[in-house]
Amino acid sequence: MKIPFAFLGALAVFPVLAQSPDFKTQIAPILQQHCLSCHSAGKVNLTSREAMISSKVLNPGKPDRSSLYTTVANGSMPPSGHLSEADAKMLRTWIEYGAQWSQGGELTAAHPPDANKNSKPADVETANVARIRERILGAEKGGHPSDKPYKVTIPNTTVSYSVVPVPAGDFTMGSPDSLAVAAPDEKPAHKVHVDAFAMQAHEVTWDEYRLFMFANQAGDTARKDEVVDAVSRPTRPYVEMSFGMGINGFPAISMTQNAANKYAEWLSSKTGEFYRLPTEAEWEYACRAGTETAYFFGNDASKLGDYAWFSGNSGGKYAQVATKKPNSWGLFDMLGNVMEWTLDAYGRYQNKVERNPWSKATKPYPHAVRGGSWNDAANKVRCASRVASDPSWKQQDPQLPKSIWYMTDAQWLGFRLVRPAKLPSAEEMFRYWNNGVEHDEQ
Repeated sequence: MKIPFAFLGALAVFPVLAQSPDFKTQIAPILQQHCLSCHSAGKVNLTSREAMISSKVLNPGKPDRSSLYTTVANGSMPPSGHLSEADAKMLRTWIEYGAQWSQGGELTAAHPPDANKNSKPADVETANVARIRERILGAEKGGHPSDKPYKVTIPNTTVSYSVVPVPAGDFTMGSPDSLAVAAPDEKPAHKVHVDAFAMQAHEVTWDEYRLFMFANQAGDTARKDEVVDAVSRPTRPYVEMSFGMGINGFPAISMTQNAANKYAEWLSSKTGEFYRLPTEAEWEYACRAGTETAYFFGNDASKLGDYAWFSGNSGGKYAQVATKKPNSWGLFDMLGNVMEWTLDAYGRYQNKVERNPWSKATKPYPHAVRGGSWNDAANKVRCASRVASDPSWKQQDPQLPKSIWYMTDAQWLGFRLVRPAKLPSAEEMFRYWNNGVEHDEQ
């Protein structure tokens, strides 16, 4: 098995011990405690030596060619937090000495999930979400966004972003039958009520997102903050993730929904303000800004170039944010530039009145993506246009197992966050930030 080039130059190399660790007392507990709750079946099965080899995650004698180790070394596994250096060293040495399996039968998770209940998160992550909520409650602004636009500078950095209030209201979600270009998944049009929230004025840029990707850029390595440090972060990307299209002032792209959710958790812990992805209803409501036409400026597609970057004017790449006209609520790039993640699982609309709907995801695919992109024609860059996320968006991802952080083939996909007027409970916050997660494939 070839080394995924994702790991070259990125592995944390630990010294080899003088002898192989004891499997039963030293290796099996690591696997049971940190791995088997997610990897007891399916494409990545770690319950036996044979299953690991069959899953192509173990190459006995070659730790640097075994993603069982390399994903630990680069920090992408386990998702709930990095292994200690001692545990990572033992795992590497065990593989180096041939990955001997001295325990009869298959391993099982130390705390298997109850099939009749929602899976419980790792204690450390649950506790940290509660600490983030306490930090938000103790902040000057608490959980209540301003009723006027305001700017936030991310602590310990010079990077800032603008936030725009969105009033509560009712609207018609979807497209009417009379709209010729409407797709079937935009129907039936139905009434929805949305509570008040605030939304970032433009898509999250690389200036902001790279602070999350690289702790040293956010000042987090120099200033110890246990709450911030406990949030899972991306591994270093295996390619230059803007693909040459631009960094400063340009939208961050190609992240999984899980990565966008974790950015929201990290930003909340940094700023003391609660953020999450918008629901699909919140996104469309904010995009329409009180209108019911195909575009928030009317039905005339010839005017789209004044408000959006799309295939007709983009030159085949994304543009710096906020360089086109905003909608009437002051939100830029709601249409075009890059598509935007929402919190919802993608599904059919119901013909009924709804209040703050959220289609909670239980699987990694498909999620609802909105707004169209620089790569789309005008008829796909409308307020009601919807796209379902797809595994093909990370088809060329060379990591094994595929990265939970990046979608290399989605170079037109980004996101922005919202800040609800009502601060949710810690349990609700955890559900938002861990929506639809299955750690073997995102």
